[in-house]
Amino acid sequence: MLFLPSYSPNRNLIERLRKFVKKEVLNSRHHQDFKRFQGTIDGCLADLPTKHRENLATLRTHNFQTWDNVSILNA
Repeated sequence: MLFLPSYSPNRNLIERLRKFVKKEVLNSRHHQDFKRFQGTIDGCLADLPTKHRENLATLRTHNFQTWDNVSILNA
């Protein structure tokens, strides 16, 4: 188990998926009505295991920022 802070969107997988769907389907696109809007989101989610498989593999990695070999200056 991993401890997650109360708000950590970069570590939360559902937040990564929401950002991916927003980028693929909603970014700068206009939909005529709610049914088409809903259909494009459903289509993207249905294509996750096939069409978007490689992109999802990158979402499942731990993207933690680390600082290796950092010199700390004393004032």
